Amino acid sequence: MGRVVDMEELLAIRGEAKRYGKVFVFTNGCFDILHRGHVEILKEAGALGDLLVVAVNSDTSVRRLKGERRPIVRQEDRTAVLAALASVDYVTIFEEDTPEEVIARLKPDILVKGSDYAPGEVVGRVEVEDAGGRVVIIPLHGELSTERMLREIARRYGDTPASGT
Repeated sequence: MGRVVDMEELLAIRGEAKRYGKVFVFTNGCFDILHRGHVEILKEAGALGDLLVVAVNSDTSVRRLKGERRPIVRQEDRTAVLAALASVDYVTIFEEDTPEEVIARLKPDILVKGSDYAPGEVVGRVEVEDAGGRVVIIPLHGELSTERMLREIARRYGDTPASGT
């Protein structure tokens, strides 16, 4: 089981990983409503190295990116669920709209994104490649997305609360 850590602790973990020659893998996202697509990408990302770090957009950042009605799930809950996944070693929260500063500080060996990104669009690619690392694009599994899930929930339930709530 992984742990939720702040940036300073993560930098120390990164230094130790580098010292011992461990492959440090990094990915990021909002992870508002965790679904199978997220889990599959994280599982594949974790298999690429020794340590997988997931940087999660803060609630404030998600609101700026996705609108005032998001996130659905608070950052404390999103990070706890991610840290409980077998493939995830560490989770951290970042306040900015992109993880560029986090990536520049950590300099991961491998930066992972889903195939909804082209390699040239990946934030932090230049910093990772300049430090000798690489970007890996993992194919998405099906048509799963948080936005699609929210639309389906709205279609099914509209203004009516789900039974049992």
